[in-house]
Amino acid sequence: MDPEEGDVRNEWPLLLWTSVAVMVPVLLTLWCSAQRSKWKSHRKEFFRQSKHGWHYTDLFSKPTYCCVCSQHILHGAFCDCCGVCADEQCLRRADHSLACKEIMAPCSPDGSMEHRWVRGNVPLASYCAVCKQQCGTQPKLCDLRCVWCQTTVHDDCIDALADHLCNLGEFHHLIIPPHYLYHVNKLRRRHPEEYAKLAPSRGSGWTPVLVLANTRSGNNMGEGLLGEFRTLLNPVQVFDLSRLTPSKALQLCTLLPPGSVRVLVCGGDGTVGWVLDAIDSMKLKGQDPFIPRVTILPLGTGNDLSNTLGWGAGYAGEIPVEQVLRNVLEAEVVRMDRWKVQVASKGAYFRKPKVLSMNNYFSVGPDALMALSFHTHREKTPSFFSSRIINKLELDGERLDLPSLEGIIVCNISYWGGGCRLWEGMGDEPCPPTRLDDGLLEVMGVFGSFHCAQIQVKLANPVRLGQAHTVRLLLKSSKMPMQVDGEPWAQGPCTITITHKTQALMLYHSAEQTDDDDGSSASETESATKEVESH
Repeated sequence: MDPEEGDVRNEWPLLLWTSVAVMVPVLLTLWCSAQRSKWKSHRKEFFRQSKHGWHYTDLFSKPTYCCVCSQHILHGAFCDCCGVCADEQCLRRADHSLACKEIMAPCSPDGSMEHRWVRGNVPLASYCAVCKQQCGTQPKLCDLRCVWCQTTVHDDCIDALADHLCNLGEFHHLIIPPHYLYHVNKLRRRHPEEYAKLAPSRGSGWTPVLVLANTRSGNNMGEGLLGEFRTLLNPVQVFDLSRLTPSKALQLCTLLPPGSVRVLVCGGDGTVGWVLDAIDSMKLKGQDPFIPRVTILPLGTGNDLSNTLGWGAGYAGEIPVEQVLRNVLEAEVVRMDRWKVQVASKGAYFRKPKVLSMNNYFSVGPDALMALSFHTHREKTPSFFSSRIINKLELDGERLDLPSLEGIIVCNISYWGGGCRLWEGMGDEPCPPTRLDDGLLEVMGVFGSFHCAQIQVKLANPVRLGQAHTVRLLLKSSKMPMQVDGEPWAQGPCTITITHKTQALMLYHSAEQTDDDDGSSASETESATKEVESH
């Protein structure tokens, strides 16, 4: 072999490692730069210029007049942020001549803010702030409303409010004022801690709320709710989760005083879990001081977590959005355990276990079968359930001797199956209390689908197996339905381990529960859930 050729071959490893050593920092720098650019481009969304959010309709709920030409509207649109209405011919002029509710704007040197009036189409049963008589009673474009404090006033009385300043109204504790974002925009190149310096100007009780709505939940009620919340709050606080993920929406928390933010999730328990996972990712990124408190406006059906926290089994517009915000203001902070569910398939030695987060419950057997809609498969294979589907169940490392069960249900909350108090049952047997924050799971067994149905109509109790900090199940069936918080799948032989993951900060509503058919009161749930944060 040529000595020079041997030297070249010996140099190849050195050249390769040198190239890697040079390229890795370059690639890492490029990736970090891309992430920063991505965050900067997203953060610009919080400081965007205000624009009308038009919704087209030919069915207004009351006689409506165009804010441009003053004529009665037959076919037109309304802005769900500021309330401006325009017919089809005047929409372009309205965009140019009528400003929308300002997301970001400077204020006076003394911090005061002037009213922002919109003329005409005031809400029904509005009363003048000056003469106390009803507004909007004339069949024409008349009277005015402030888009921030919702004050209404007659055209003839407006001069009496010439020196009157806007205080943002009843929900000033929940609103992010436009001048706050204006100052944050000037400081955003500095360290986020500097934003906290702006907080004292809002007062010690300032707890801004972010509204995150799943428009696919609750017969598409979310779309209408978004508009109502934009009317009462700063539009920048209201997010449509079909357009923006919770992770991106929650970045607004980093522009607000640490520990002050409340998040109202409009959706089902699955949407709440999605938001809580996003909050956990904030913790992983070292953003703990900005972790918000989460509350729920339950849409759709089920909503066992919402029921447990006192927000009811479902919202169908029975109370106005204003009352929803009042409830958020009055709610108490509680801690809620979150759990990690690891599913390790048998024989998958080189595959990572499936890992999921659990807030409500885990189940295997008939309960999960209903969620998975496996009825057809069950008819084809009557032996789908054997008398002993569970080979082993351990609670905190102690193995249990089990009866011939067809299913296991592991609960973190007091409600299951769309409003059933599973652990407490019919109340005919004493049982340890349940809590959201005690680091314990309640483990129960069921004999079959008919037993599940009996439990839901309060004709039977589950088999209470015990409470534990760690639950481990070994399943031997070839194909079993299982679910975590309503998300089902079919699973082969595996080992399931459920361990404590973290705690979330939730808001608890102490008003009367919506499911009181059995005479139970809110105090039962209250005793099980309330441990108000010490600070």
